[in-house]
Amino acid sequence: MAVVAVSFAAVPLNILGDKTTADYVDAGYWAASAIKEAKKYCTPNVFDAKVTVDGLRAVKPMREWQLSDNAAYMHYCPNETIDGIAIDERQTSAQMWWSPLTSLQPFFPVRLTSAVWCNLRWRAENIGPAGLTIVIVREDLLGKANIACPSILDYSILNDNGSMFNTPPTFAWYLSGLVFKWLKANGGVAEMDKINQQKAELLYGVIDNSDFYRNDVAKANRSRMNVPFQLADSALDKLFLEESFAAGLHALKGHRVVGGMRASIYNAMPLEGVKALTDFMVEFDAVTVNAEILLNPHSQPVGFLFLL
Repeated sequence: MAVVAVSFAAVPLNILGDKTTADYVDAGYWAASAIKEAKKYCTPNVFDAKVTVDGLRAVKPMREWQLSDNAAYMHYCPNETIDGIAIDERQTSAQMWWSPLTSLQPFFPVRLTSAVWCNLRWRAENIGPAGLTIVIVREDLLGKANIACPSILDYSILNDNGSMFNTPPTFAWYLSGLVFKWLKANGGVAEMDKINQQKAELLYGVIDNSDFYRNDVAKANRSRMNVPFQLADSALDKLFLEESFAAGLHALKGHRVVGGMRASIYNAMPLEGVKALTDFMVEFDAVTVNAEILLNPHSQPVGFLFLL
């Protein structure tokens, strides 16, 4: 059972209360998935924030988001892992907002204040293995769950039972604890933010300075965690993936929804790992541009290309 999909149902089941509508900002795959699930429990006011700027995918700034006055909450996804789209603006309105930080935390500091009515959720990607969800919810929002809400998803019941209403995923908890200790020992979230910025700048720099690679997301909305990119000739995708795998660079195939390649450079990926990827990309570009395979697409991919 996908944890993120369950969470998309848990939010309206717990937070709607006696209201029947909520604001949902659509900026990518996960936001659209949340909207689809929310329609089972309420009438979502959907604002399509996706826009194309100079041929690149982007997100409308928050000041242009058209939100309703009577919504129970506002939901948006600040990091679309599949699309490689990020919303780095911080919500400052007085409206209650619900933000799935799926892959961001602990990536940058987040301040929770009653003035902003922050209510956050994230699942493990930068924290631990899949299957773990961490929920931060203001206490005055507890006790509003729909009567149809399963007990295992009821935030109030989970809170009253110390998050152990049912046997928790103990191994995931344990590993997450190790990750938190590792984070603290390495400078905390602020230091991790700096490192992640360096990794992203290095990778995007290679992409932007090459005619061989392309990222189709506007710079203002590029994700620092998930970097999708395409090759100038998609016929070379298979060769790129084979050669990169042979070089020790794994899991670079793009999500089936968008294709191409995708580098997910979460906290666990060191700067040296991203450097290894960019070195490979530069070499692949330089060698392949002059290789016969560009002129003869029926030729077989061969490993000696990288021995020249």
